[in-house]
Amino acid sequence: MVTVKLDEIESTVQAALERHGAAPAVAAQVAHAVRVAEHNENRICGLYYLESYCQQLRTGRVDGAVEPRVHHERPGAVRVDGRLGFAQSAFAAGFESAVASARSNGICGFAVEHTHTCTSLGYFTEQFAKVGLLAIGATNASPRVAAPGGTNRLLGTNPIAMAVPDGTGGVAFQFDFSTSAVALGKITMAKAADESIPLGWALDSDGQPTTDPTAALEGSLTSAGEYKGFGIGLMVELLASALTGSRRSVDVPPLKTPEGPPHDLGQFYIVIDPAGYSDASFYEHLSALAASVAADEGTRLPGSQRAERTEVEIEDHVWTQTQNLA
Repeated sequence: MVTVKLDEIESTVQAALERHGAAPAVAAQVAHAVRVAEHNENRICGLYYLESYCQQLRTGRVDGAVEPRVHHERPGAVRVDGRLGFAQSAFAAGFESAVASARSNGICGFAVEHTHTCTSLGYFTEQFAKVGLLAIGATNASPRVAAPGGTNRLLGTNPIAMAVPDGTGGVAFQFDFSTSAVALGKITMAKAADESIPLGWALDSDGQPTTDPTAALEGSLTSAGEYKGFGIGLMVELLASALTGSRRSVDVPPLKTPEGPPHDLGQFYIVIDPAGYSDASFYEHLSALAASVAADEGTRLPGSQRAERTEVEIEDHVWTQTQNLA
């Protein structure tokens, strides 16, 4: 392992993206998202994805210089056409419009359409919480999850995220999790490390539970909580694809292969201004909720009390690859 400053991670990632064809402003948006993922120890959405980003910039699977188009024809609806570019730059293009809409109307539906995978969905909902808005986000992915009792891949890992403001410019709590039993990246990382996976994560191609990551990748993932998770996964699917006009999970090509058609994925956010509803009492309720959780020793609100850091430990080969890409 090697200890690397987050500033250096961000600047090196930006250099790598620019070298492979991303415009400087776009590269900066994506590099910052990678920095945040590494800070939060979300390795699957950090440097782990950089090689794929660079390869797909070179092959044209993602357009690193395209200008997103923002549409705001209705007061409570903001749409951004990402035009098959990075989700980070598309989100940034519509963020201020979505914030203004939520504050004016009390609530805003924010659709980010036709983009590359957004990787960490919580990266986006957190930005709303930091400006005082509650946000719920959803996105889909390539098909990996079978319906309970079935074997056909119907849904992606279809994550859902939520971030709640604390009223002082911070985040009271947040979560970001796949509606599958586990994120796909954990299985691919287990395969790379020649490790087994727990029972309950996946099925083999015959629909039997497996601890073999290779068999799991050839088969399907299970839903978190079986029918409950599958229902939430279906909800995410409609929000992310039907409301954005982007691809359904069953039509999404493999996300990390260098060649192939663009991802063409969507994200949908419900953005709420607490002041438009319960006003100050929202934060009174939030404080009481936090106190109730804290009263049980050893517990905390999800995503709270994150330690701030300026450097992280990275596997040697991952950092060497990052530097070579730059």
